[in-house]
Amino acid sequence: MNIRMVLLASAAAFAASTPVLAADAIVAAEPEPVEYVRVCDAYGTGYFYIPGTETCLKIEGYIRFQVDIGEEPLNGSESNDSDWDARTRGQVQFTAKSDTEYGPLTGVIVMQFNADNASDQDAILDSAYLDIAGFRAGLFYSWWDDGLSGETDDIGSIVTLHNSIRYQYESGTFYAGISVDELEDGFYKTGEEPNNVGVAFGLGGTAGAFSYQLTGGWDFDNEDGAIRAMGTVEIGPGTLGLAAVYSSGPNSYYSAAEWAVAAEYAIKATDKLKITPGVQYYGDYYVAGDDFSDGDAWKVGLTVDYQIVDNFYAKASVQYLDPEDADDSTTGYFRLQRSF
Repeated sequence: MNIRMVLLASAAAFAASTPVLAADAIVAAEPEPVEYVRVCDAYGTGYFYIPGTETCLKIEGYIRFQVDIGEEPLNGSESNDSDWDARTRGQVQFTAKSDTEYGPLTGVIVMQFNADNASDQDAILDSAYLDIAGFRAGLFYSWWDDGLSGETDDIGSIVTLHNSIRYQYESGTFYAGISVDELEDGFYKTGEEPNNVGVAFGLGGTAGAFSYQLTGGWDFDNEDGAIRAMGTVEIGPGTLGLAAVYSSGPNSYYSAAEWAVAAEYAIKATDKLKITPGVQYYGDYYVAGDDFSDGDAWKVGLTVDYQIVDNFYAKASVQYLDPEDADDSTTGYFRLQRSF
C-alpha cells in the first residue's frame, strides 16, 4: 500500500468517527427601543418632550441683517470712520419647562452672536434665568427695557440687562412685581464704583383696548431714582401710545433727562404694513457730568414695519434729535429679520 492509499484511508476513518454537527443558528440582535420625539402642548406651541424625560423644550430665535446710518464715526467707534455700517446677528433661545408641586419650573438660555465683519465678532449670553412660582433669578431684562412699539421713544435705562432676583404676581390681565438688581454697568457719578445695587418695581395690565404700565427704580449708590408711566389705546386704524418719565438725578434706571414725555401713533395701514411716527420732548436734557443740564431737547422720528411673508419682515427707521446744549443728529437703520 503506497502512501497515497494510507492518507485516503486515514481521512475516511476520521470522517466516519467524527459526529456530524448541525450549523449553529444565527440569532439576530433585538433592536434597541427608540423613543420618538413627542409634542408637548401643555405650555403652548413649539414645545416637545426631551426623550426619556418629562421636561418640555422649545427652541426659537432669529437671524437679523441690519445697516445702520449715523454721524461718523458711527456708534462712537473710532475704527469705523464711515456714516454707515452693516452688521449681522443670530440669536437662539432655549426654554425648558416641567411641572412641579409649586407650578411650572422654567429655565431660559438666550445666546446671541454678533458680527460687524469677519474678524470683529462676539458671542454673548443675552439672558439666562430660572423661574418658579413667580420668583425669577439670573440674568434677565428689567421692566425698564419695555417701551412703545416704535423707535423714537427714549424712556428706558442705558443698560436694562442685570443679574437680578425678583418676584412677580400675575393674574390674568394684571401683574405686579419687585426686583433687586446688580447695577454694575449703568450710570455712575464721580467717585462711584461698580457693584451698585438698585430696587425696581413694575405693575401693569390691560383693560379692553387699553394697556398700562408703571415702572420705578431707586439707585442706592447714586442716591437717585426714576419713575415712568406708559399706556396705549386702540384708536381708529392704529394704536396711540403715551409715556412720561421723571428722574430725581442721573442714575442707572434713567439718565437721559430730568423729565420727558413721548407719544406715537402706530398706524396699521394694511395687514402687513405698519407706519409709526413718534415724538419726544426732554426737559433738562443730560449732556455730561453728574447732573442734568438746563437745556431741553426734542426728538422726532418715523418707523416702518413690513411683513414680507410669515416670520420674515423688514423694518426701516429714521430719527432726528435736537438738543439745546449739544449738536443735533440724524440716525436710523434698515433691517431684515427672519424669526423661527
